[in-house]
Amino acid sequence: MDKKTPQGERIAKVIARAGHASRREAERMIEASRVSVNGKIITSAALNVSPSDRILLDGEAINTPDHERLWLFHKPLGVVCTSKDEQGRKTIFDVLPPDLPRVMNIGRLDLNSEGLLLLTNDGEIKRKLELPSTGWLRRYRVRVKGEPSEDLIAPLKKGITLEGESFRPMEVSIDRQQGANAWLTVSLREGKNREIRRAMEHVGLSVNRLIRVSFGPFQLGKLKAGELEEVRRKILRDQLGLAPTATIKVKRPQRKRPVRKPHL
Repeated sequence: MDKKTPQGERIAKVIARAGHASRREAERMIEASRVSVNGKIITSAALNVSPSDRILLDGEAINTPDHERLWLFHKPLGVVCTSKDEQGRKTIFDVLPPDLPRVMNIGRLDLNSEGLLLLTNDGEIKRKLELPSTGWLRRYRVRVKGEPSEDLIAPLKKGITLEGESFRPMEVSIDRQQGANAWLTVSLREGKNREIRRAMEHVGLSVNRLIRVSFGPFQLGKLKAGELEEVRRKILRDQLGLAPTATIKVKRPQRKRPVRKPHL
């Protein structure tokens, strides 16, 4: 006789969907005895929970899991992609609307970079889109000081190794020269720490402006610095293969036809 699968969802997945962490991070929280279910501390993520279970993280109830949501955010210059900065610098969460649900940034843009940053309320989406295997193309507009040529940028198209760290081949095109500066379009499928800046320095170019204009199918478009736009559910479902959200059909009351009195 086959054993029935316990009803409910894995607790780490529920914590991730509530926007507190990715599933793996939630599993580590559980192993560190930071999670309790119905008043009992748990140390194993091999547990299914239902909506009736009371789950606490560090002594506080977790958020009610919402359906998966994604936002496009134009990160301005001078803010860091972290919830709290040890140096006291302004973070993206200081400039996001106060009525926004709890969100996590997918990947990062450094302090001096700007442009498209994806935000989500779902830890599983964050984890999925940050995996190198997802391989979504990320496109940047890059202004450099110098006069790039095809020969100069050729090594970047083949892939380079800096200080023992390998960078995969980039797509690089020279758009135009403006005095001492030039504009390039650079595309890559993974974003290592300061990858573009370090790669450009390697071939003798200095980046003085970097704008991410797309992340996979999502475009910065006309979003201005600091502006936010939520991705429609249908687009999110099509791009990420999410299950459709259940809808409740409301039966509308039938309109009564007026009774016509016969003419006498």
